[in-house]
Amino acid sequence: MSLPAISVKHLVKRFGTATVLEDIDLDIEEGKVCCLIGPSGSGKSTLLRCLAFLEEASEGMITVNGEALGFFENSRGVRERLPAAQIRAVRAKIGMVFQQFNLWPHMTALGNVSEALKTVHKLPKREAEDRAMAQLRKVGLENRAGHYPSQLSGGQQQRVAIARALALQPKIMLFDEPTSALDPELTGEVLNVMRDLACEGMTMVVVTHEVGFAATVGNQIGFLDHGKLLFSGPPQEVFAKPRHPRLEQFLDTYLDRGASMLA
Repeated sequence: MSLPAISVKHLVKRFGTATVLEDIDLDIEEGKVCCLIGPSGSGKSTLLRCLAFLEEASEGMITVNGEALGFFENSRGVRERLPAAQIRAVRAKIGMVFQQFNLWPHMTALGNVSEALKTVHKLPKREAEDRAMAQLRKVGLENRAGHYPSQLSGGQQQRVAIARALALQPKIMLFDEPTSALDPELTGEVLNVMRDLACEGMTMVVVTHEVGFAATVGNQIGFLDHGKLLFSGPPQEVFAKPRHPRLEQFLDTYLDRGASMLA
């Protein structure tokens, strides 16, 4: 049996005396899409940031394709921090897209996508720009390569951000509410790119309030509330017959968005 793409065991995250994630266990198979849903403040984005090692878990272990991310247990069962070079090597397998697009305003779409290839990966300019253009083509923005962020719609900017992450050739993509800053008309174009990635077999973890997307694209749904993972399972179980009263209550809030079609 192959190792999961991501495995989270007994993960705890504290900020000071506040526990924001409590004993999270979650396995995500390679090539699958896991959507994390739940009310605001439930810990979804914090969990995603721990998976990207943008936040360090207070307790517990995360492995990526069998390799420890950040911490490991030594022979005495004591949790120790890995050397920085090993952490970087594992993190390089992970791409992340944020709520805000975080594009450099003084660079074109092509420049935004190619910059890390040139400065971090030390690729020659031509090779970096060819790879960047291939990713812009993938997200349908080849004809906007020379445009600056101010000349692009919000949906186009987010697609540039996705292309920038993909250009680094990650094995796993993390999305933190990628459509929350977009109006409904622009949301669809970003979700379509994500659907295409899912069809290509990209392993994805998506924090989202787009319940319809989670139901139709997600292979696995995780429901968080008050820092706890209350339910994890296939969408047909989550939406057809909720196993937890809090999940049922949460889904009821989406009836006016058409989620009743899923019940």
